[in-house]
Amino acid sequence: MSVRDADLQERRNQQILADVVRAYIETGEPVSSRAISRRLGEHLSPATVRNVMADLEEGGYLSQPHTSAGRIPTTAAYRLFAQTVSAQARISAEDEVWIRNEMAGAQDPAESAERAVRVLARISKGLGIVVSPPIGKAIVEQLRFVLLPDRRVLTVIIGPGGATRDKVLQTERSFTQDELDRTGNYLNHHYSGWTLAAIRQDLLSNLARDRERYDELMVAALALCDPKLLAESPSRQVFVEGAAQMAGSTEFADQTQFRELLEAIEEKHKLVALLNHCIDSPEPVLVQIGLEQIATDGSNLALISAPYTAQDQAQGSLGVLGPTRMQYERAITAVAFVARLLSDNLDRS
Repeated sequence: MSVRDADLQERRNQQILADVVRAYIETGEPVSSRAISRRLGEHLSPATVRNVMADLEEGGYLSQPHTSAGRIPTTAAYRLFAQTVSAQARISAEDEVWIRNEMAGAQDPAESAERAVRVLARISKGLGIVVSPPIGKAIVEQLRFVLLPDRRVLTVIIGPGGATRDKVLQTERSFTQDELDRTGNYLNHHYSGWTLAAIRQDLLSNLARDRERYDELMVAALALCDPKLLAESPSRQVFVEGAAQMAGSTEFADQTQFRELLEAIEEKHKLVALLNHCIDSPEPVLVQIGLEQIATDGSNLALISAPYTAQDQAQGSLGVLGPTRMQYERAITAVAFVARLLSDNLDRS
């Protein structure tokens, strides 16, 4: 076989595999060679398609529930299909208009996130998820410190668009409100637009270079950017919507798996860990097929996620979580588009 013939055969096999995946997503029923031949406009006979499907089964991409039945995609097939779709899919004009209308008019980042999860849940018929950044990586427009009893300090962090987050910090030293005000003014003057983690790193670097040059104000600023302030678990917001519609999905007839999924939603840290993978991924949209981290048998779960940014810095992540039998083209393009809108909203704030 020539190189050209081998290339044509590979492309033919990929086309047939993609059509099997699409047909199974549409019907939920095992796919026959006759059905694929029809989808291809009878350009290939059912016998030829059957031989290709047998090869794909041998390669681990298809399985046959019963001897006389058609084939269904495996996890490997979904993974390959999603990779292809992610590189080629373009959002439809209808979805773009609808998403823009749904996201328009949000008054602050929290409302934008709430609208985003509704949009993603509706389009994917799964879970829509938006994760805020860890407090240490959130961009700071302004910091305010309020003295509380017992050497505690309420730190109010105002971010892009007026998004406000706060955390009570137990400090080792006592402050007066005047010291806190002067420290806040210093940080706001020098570090507006930075993240807390970057602020702390710069303060440490400055002190290491020339400790004598910096006064008590710098030391106070460093104390108030304490690592405890950057703790992630209590400081993230996770917006989730769509659990009710997933409960009615035939893919979740197994109540044990659905209970495990609900527990993951309740605990949230598992969702955060999964969605954070997309921030470090070279791909603009990350598709994860098979999620054993969420359910004992998570092979029929898929997560499509993307980061959103502010001032070119990753701020958080969003995505859709659902059964592997989902409309990948629509879900992938929606995730990418909503991430872009969230980023644009933060940049305009």
